[in-house]
Amino acid sequence: MTKKTILVTGGAGYIGSHVVRQLGEAGERIVIVDDLSTGFADAVLHGEFIQGNMGDRALIMRVIEEHNVDSIIHFAAHTIVPESVENPLKYYGNNTCNSRNLLECCRDTGIKNFIFSSTAAVYGIPESESCGEDTPLSPINAYGTSKLMTEWMLRDLSAATNLKHVALRYFNVAGSDPETRIGQSTKKATLLIKVACEAAVGKRDKVYIFGTDYPTPDGTGIRDYIHVEDLASAHLKALEYLRNGGTSATLNCGYGHGYSVREVLDTVSKVNGSPLNIVEEERRAGDPPALIARADRIRETLGWKPEYDDLELIVKTSLAWEKKLLDKQG
Repeated sequence: MTKKTILVTGGAGYIGSHVVRQLGEAGERIVIVDDLSTGFADAVLHGEFIQGNMGDRALIMRVIEEHNVDSIIHFAAHTIVPESVENPLKYYGNNTCNSRNLLECCRDTGIKNFIFSSTAAVYGIPESESCGEDTPLSPINAYGTSKLMTEWMLRDLSAATNLKHVALRYFNVAGSDPETRIGQSTKKATLLIKVACEAAVGKRDKVYIFGTDYPTPDGTGIRDYIHVEDLASAHLKALEYLRNGGTSATLNCGYGHGYSVREVLDTVSKVNGSPLNIVEEERRAGDPPALIARADRIRETLGWKPEYDDLELIVKTSLAWEKKLLDKQG
């Protein structure tokens, strides 16, 4: 019997490429579909790469059938929150409608296992600083809503068919491959550690703190930062869980503790050996004071054990990647 294949959508992107690398290292058979709107073909280190879009039903059907796909890990999405506020239909079109197309292909071809890249943005501004999977869902932007709508579609399709799924709600992803083979190359990045490391190597002349009067120990917002290597390993654990007969599940992906904006910037300055040019601004609308995962369920359900839960280590890998990017440009 021909070995089954895993389809990774958006596998040329930041998180997807790390998952593809780990799958390849584990000896899995992989096919990657990415339209390269934000991804990079040279970040795909394993498997067969096909340039294409999730909205192309004929392409997706052909890939599933020709490659004997039985499991899908779905990353392909737009992810910039401010852009989703300015252009919501772009997000509903790509993140929701294209996901519906993909799920229709799953139904018609009998896909068994589906792992979905969701987000803590589905919680909106929670009343408590920590979010469990049962925290009320109240997204405040099109990005979070578009992801939640896909969670709902997955829930309903799994109830109606033999498809089983794991939806992973990411908190703040950071860091890069410790061997600097791949990393976060996103243009116009908005994630704090990436932005701060760009400032550290001179790609930006300053870094901003938005809000210094939050009810937190140092007045700046607190977030749960998870290293991309640990996040990637959670996907492999989720796949193993489904293959072993696990039922559909929704799980937070975080470490269960947070760091403030100021702590992050201090750590970047320390690791880089020179201070950052920091500008303090007013709070941004919609930023909660703290957002931390309650992350017991993922450990219990998947047997997931993070290995990179250290802010300095996260920053070191991020900074090493930024320096490599700078050398490539030079």
